[in-house]
Amino acid sequence: MSFADILGGTLSPDANIREQATRALESAENGNFVTDGVRNQIKQGTLITLGSENRQATTAAAQTIAAIIAIELPQGQWLDAIAVLLQNISTNNANLKIASLQTIGFVCETIDPEVLVTQSNPILTAVVQGANADEPSQEVRFAAITALYNSLEFVRNNFENEGERNVIMQTVCEATQSPDSTVQVAAYECLVRIMQLYYDKMGLYMEKALLGLTVTGMKHSEEKIALQAIEFWSTLCDEEIELQIEEEEAHDYGRPVERQSYNFAKSSLGLVMPTLLFLLTRQDEDADEDEWNVSMAAATCLSLLAQTVGNEVVSFVIPFVEQHIRNPDWHYREAAVMAFGSILDGPEPSVLNPLVTQALPVLIEMVKDQVVQVKDTAAWTLGRVCDLLMECIQISVHLHSLVSALVAGLEDNARIVSNCCWAIMNISEQLGGTDSETYPLSEYFEGIVAALMRVTESNVNENNSRTSAYETMATLASTGSKDTVPIIGKLGVAIMDRLDTTIANANQVVGADDRLALGELQSNLLNVLTNVTRTLGRQVAEISDREMTTVLQLLTTSSKQSAVAEDAFLLVGALITALEGEFSRYLESFAPFLYTALQNYEEYQLCSISVGLIGDICRGLGQDAAPYCNQFMTILLHNLEADALNRDVKPGILSCFGDIALAIGGSFESYLEISFRVLMSACTLSANTQAIDDDTIDYLNQLRAGIFEAFVGIVQGLKSDGKAQLVLSQVQGILGFMSVVASDQTRSEDVTKTMIGLLGDLADAFPKGEIRDYLRADWIQELIKQGRAGARGSALREHTRWAREMIKRALN
Repeated sequence: MSFADILGGTLSPDANIREQATRALESAENGNFVTDGVRNQIKQGTLITLGSENRQATTAAAQTIAAIIAIELPQGQWLDAIAVLLQNISTNNANLKIASLQTIGFVCETIDPEVLVTQSNPILTAVVQGANADEPSQEVRFAAITALYNSLEFVRNNFENEGERNVIMQTVCEATQSPDSTVQVAAYECLVRIMQLYYDKMGLYMEKALLGLTVTGMKHSEEKIALQAIEFWSTLCDEEIELQIEEEEAHDYGRPVERQSYNFAKSSLGLVMPTLLFLLTRQDEDADEDEWNVSMAAATCLSLLAQTVGNEVVSFVIPFVEQHIRNPDWHYREAAVMAFGSILDGPEPSVLNPLVTQALPVLIEMVKDQVVQVKDTAAWTLGRVCDLLMECIQISVHLHSLVSALVAGLEDNARIVSNCCWAIMNISEQLGGTDSETYPLSEYFEGIVAALMRVTESNVNENNSRTSAYETMATLASTGSKDTVPIIGKLGVAIMDRLDTTIANANQVVGADDRLALGELQSNLLNVLTNVTRTLGRQVAEISDREMTTVLQLLTTSSKQSAVAEDAFLLVGALITALEGEFSRYLESFAPFLYTALQNYEEYQLCSISVGLIGDICRGLGQDAAPYCNQFMTILLHNLEADALNRDVKPGILSCFGDIALAIGGSFESYLEISFRVLMSACTLSANTQAIDDDTIDYLNQLRAGIFEAFVGIVQGLKSDGKAQLVLSQVQGILGFMSVVASDQTRSEDVTKTMIGLLGDLADAFPKGEIRDYLRADWIQELIKQGRAGARGSALREHTRWAREMIKRALN
């Protein structure tokens, strides 16, 4: 990429492109592609351009200066850049003011907040001055408010100071009353961000100004202003929901509550609720379904309010619903249904159940309303009922009319089809289970499947209706009872017919959009077939030859990067699980595709699925997998060393060592030395990695689970062939690492369970006292104690009970 291209990227309106170009520019500067003389020319030229009357030129200059500052300031260069910009803001040149404020906004958006902390006071002073109500230019105010929005993260110290906080809040609140709507929108955006960042400081301002301002803003005729005012309350609810979760967690773990909820939502219901309910009636029948509008925002906010305040929302919503559910004006009718559906998550079931039971016949009837919007919302609300309050649906009273209405809805507008599909999925998930002989949907099962097949005959996927129908088939296949298995088997054959047709027609697909549509269709078909295979179990042998032939054809014709390959591999995994050792007859033909996928680092998710398939093969084939293990181990070890492979794949590779060892038992001895070396290296990496954020904690837990699962498989596999002594030399290192993990408070329950299981396996492998001294360590007793405190009937508690017995035996 040339320097001109890089510099051009810094002028892009797209923040992501600007950020990438900034990094590239940093690399270019570090590589001395730009001399000091050229760099200074660029700086001076762009600074002069800030005063231009050409707005496009000033915006480009602002973005360029911000990109250079983002590179140089953290390196101790161009230290007077911010001072120059602040000086520009104090001039009478409106164009220069606006462009300089824009520049500061871009800088605050892209640079690490810590870099600007020392300059937060002068920046804040200049920005507040530009946003002040006394500023005659509304364009200057808009640029200043936008810059303030971008600077909110690094002015934390200023928000701690009550006087400075008051000035900021007064400035933003006054800006919401600007005669210019763009300034008003920007000011409300600022309030949203302030509530998100500084909830703890908002008590006084909510009482004095914010409640009234935002309720008034929600009623504004300018949609952009109303949307931001509604977003303020949605954000406030998000914060209070999070505080409720933190309080529950603190109570569960016996910790003090760190942050207090001021219950702004609950105390403001009297003003906020009537406004939101009115806004639900402001639907635009001509608007695109995906276009965000006031009524959609109000429904989302109402849903969040219900989760925040619980039962107290009901007394506001139910009178509105009762008043308008039969309203001849469809806007009010749809709003009533939307309001009811929006509060189903939050209030206690004991409060909602009688209301839902009473409303069900009306909601079912409204799926047949004359207005598409009403039908769509009624179907969505029924889906919510089936998802959240299934106990309200009395099988003998409601199910027949409910299923009939939903199946009829599958023949309706594509919008309604998607929600009807979702409702049917929820019903089957709530009522179903393949272990039961029959279930309430059994008598409707064949009719539902037939209706869904008709939906999917369409060549278009309007409103995602075809995908929804296939997802519903997949759910029915996985949740149907035993008496539906024959129908599920016929479904599998029908799906394979369609899959074969897509393969036959693949050569006729030429355009990129058509290829994407074909790939999506094939993925949908494969997902249904995967669930059919899992449900049929051993019975799938009747069609498994055809399934594997289809899969191999797909893998041959699909591109290397195709997501279809991932779904095809998941289907193969289901076949392995169903057929177990009988899958061996397909392995020779499938292995080349597996090896290729294992080495496809770019498509790391496909690589990860492939690693899982090795585990499936080993568990399914046992000793019959031995001829393939040399190749498996070679590729897996190579993948562990590959820097190009996403790190998230590697814990699964370690776990796969255990699967291979379990399958081939004592034959794993030939891989033992390299496996132990790799595993102990992973132990060292894990022990030396600091848990600095949630992502690192999650990865460490995955890595540790993979390590322990590998050791579990190796110990069990070698013990099965009387070769447990080969592990003895590694016991001290294994237990030493386990003691480190045992002291880590961020350890997941899954890691704890696997650790305890490994302790039991080691004790079981050496029952004659060989590791007695190691097993007496205090941390082991404490870990067992923690495991015994697990939930009754949980896998953790069962593992602990068994491990405790093995340890007790090994100590005697």
